[in-house]
Amino acid sequence: METLPPAPYWNTNVARHRGILRAVPSACARALDVGCGDGLLVRRLAAVCPEVTGIDSSPEMIAQARDRYAGVPGLELVSGDFLTADLPEGGFDFVCSVSTVHHMDFTAALERMRALLRPGGVLAVVGLAREEGPADLAIWAACAPVVRAVKVARRARGPQGMPEADPQMSYTQVRRSARRLLPGVRYRRHVLRRYSLTWRKPRSS
Repeated sequence: METLPPAPYWNTNVARHRGILRAVPSACARALDVGCGDGLLVRRLAAVCPEVTGIDSSPEMIAQARDRYAGVPGLELVSGDFLTADLPEGGFDFVCSVSTVHHMDFTAALERMRALLRPGGVLAVVGLAREEGPADLAIWAACAPVVRAVKVARRARGPQGMPEADPQMSYTQVRRSARRLLPGVRYRRHVLRRYSLTWRKPRSS
C-alpha cells in the first residue's frame, strides 16, 4: 500500500479510515465511497485503487471535495442520491461508506451496495447506531470517558457543513438486519461509538 495522504483533521470517522483501507481487496480496479463528504477517504482510496468514485447528496460537501481533489487521476465525484444515482450494477470491486447509512433507509442502502459489487467484491461499512437497553447503556457509560479523552487529545473536528442525523436503529437491529441482508457479514462494535460491517460478495449464487 502506498503512503496515505495526510489527513487535514481528525475525528471518530477519520479514525476508521485505516480499517476501511485494509479491507480493500487486492488488485482492486474500481472503488466507490458512499457519502464521501469532503472527499478525504476517496483521496486515500485513490492511492491504492486506479479508479475511485465518491458520491454524496450534499452539494456543499461535493463542492468541497471537488475544490480539493478534482485533479486527482482516476477520481470521479458525483452529486446525487445514492439510492437512485446512475451507477453501474456489479461495477465495483470495493464499496465503502462511513457514517452515512443512518441517513438512508438501512435495507435499501445495503441492498444497493450489494448490487453494485462485482462477484468477489468487498463491502465495508462504518456506521452509527443508538444505545438501547441496559447492556448498551452500560457499554456507553464505560466508553464515554475514553471517547471524550481521545477527542480532546486529538483535537477532533470535521469539515464545515457536514450534514448530521441521529441514528434510528439500535446496535442489535443493525446486527440482525445486516446478517439477514449480507449472510456471513462480519459485525464489530468499536469503542469510539461506531460499528463496522465487512462482507465479501459470493463469486457465484
